[in-house]
Amino acid sequence: MASVQTPPASNFLSTGISGIDVILGGGLAANRLYLIEGEPGTGKTTMALQFLLEGARNNETTLYITLSETISEIQAVAASHGWSLDRIHIHEVIPSESMLDPEQQYTIFHPSEVELSTTTQELIRVVEDLKPARVVLDSLSELQLLAVNALRYRRQVLAFKQFFSRRECTVMFLDDRTAGEKDLEVRSIAHGVISFDQTLSNYGATRRHVRVIKYRGMSYREGLHDYTIRRGGLKAYPRLVASESRVISKPKLFSTGLAELDTLLGGGVEESTSTFLVGPPGSGKSSLAAQFVVSAVRQQHHAAMFIFEESISNLLNRCAGLGLDLRTPMEAGSLLIRQVDPAELTPGEYAETVCREADEGAKVIVIDSLNGYLNAMPDENFLTTHLHELLTYLGQRGVVTILVGVQQGILGPNMTSTANVSYLADNVIMLRYFEARGEVQQAISVFKKRGGVHERTIRHFCMSSKGLQVGPVLREFHGILSGIPTILDQAPAPREVRADLN
Repeated sequence: MASVQTPPASNFLSTGISGIDVILGGGLAANRLYLIEGEPGTGKTTMALQFLLEGARNNETTLYITLSETISEIQAVAASHGWSLDRIHIHEVIPSESMLDPEQQYTIFHPSEVELSTTTQELIRVVEDLKPARVVLDSLSELQLLAVNALRYRRQVLAFKQFFSRRECTVMFLDDRTAGEKDLEVRSIAHGVISFDQTLSNYGATRRHVRVIKYRGMSYREGLHDYTIRRGGLKAYPRLVASESRVISKPKLFSTGLAELDTLLGGGVEESTSTFLVGPPGSGKSSLAAQFVVSAVRQQHHAAMFIFEESISNLLNRCAGLGLDLRTPMEAGSLLIRQVDPAELTPGEYAETVCREADEGAKVIVIDSLNGYLNAMPDENFLTTHLHELLTYLGQRGVVTILVGVQQGILGPNMTSTANVSYLADNVIMLRYFEARGEVQQAISVFKKRGGVHERTIRHFCMSSKGLQVGPVLREFHGILSGIPTILDQAPAPREVRADLN
């Protein structure tokens, strides 16, 4: 982007969509012409109506000029979102049904010579009568077809731009791209260009992206941004840029609530850091993540859990069986548990939801699991970059982020993970199964901690109705991480080990 000059906030008009305003760097500069382009079904009409409704809320005169859809069709769109268009003037400029009469067909003049002139005069008249502050023209494809050639079309758009600029009017031209290729003619004339696109994923909902192609003299957030269309209107999710809110702070230690685990971690985990819990299925990763949440609640903090594979009911019941009460803080409002629907997820929407919890004061946020997060969006590129921005954003707000990663396999040294983000996490806690004396047992160890020193020992770990328990160092074994260790000294029986833990 070139150097920019941002106008005063008073010269900005809100689009009525907060996410779009953020992408635009504050909104639309007043009294300018903007091109909103996208194929049919991408939400151009929805955005245009939100733009006019925002003007109506500010007691501005607004005008919707339709060259293709009828008034009843536009009202139906508004009704689907629960909107009333009583304060918006809708003017319909559509050929009447008399055009179907062969006697009404033009024989001497080309249709463009008559219809374009008539349409232009009608548009000028209604604008002169209402003197609106906001205008939407839907759509440019009709004008382009009437103009026949590119030269006449460009001159017509330039004339409209000049006409509206002298009347202190902010205008949106909608282009559905049905008249041909991308309209570079109008792009060069417009003050700003916003493009809407949608792509079909292999499974689940359609993915929609919005991009600001041009915004003359303004600083805006570049790149693709997710958006959704649901009842209530279009909602955009600006691409997360953590560097915009970078801060330097001195983090404090956060206790896990388990003294032995705090010892293993060198006193606990630092606030503003991310911790990656990795291990095979059933080794206790989600339960350990719940332990962090319970500790946060006991310290009078707010917490949030975003779960992919497990239902909320199963999570509550399973944790209750381990002595971890999540139901009480959830009902009290100090804990949010949200079950993510993978088929409906977009990276932008997910990041916006997580960041909102951080902004509202959540101290601990759990993402369970990363495998579910990545597998839910196999068609998306650069998800690791998305995750890096998300972890950075959470860290700048003092959040203790817990990431759960599942490794494929149960025993042995060759376990792999489809979500290898250990290089992004500040701390890595590994859980392992191992076989000893004819029984499958569990071990826990800390493999990485950026914030300070930690124990490099491997400790016994088990789960029971009394909760999670981190036991003594397993010094009598060698090769625990392989899953089949050898006994160096006479080891106590597993039941004696458990007695020590209790």
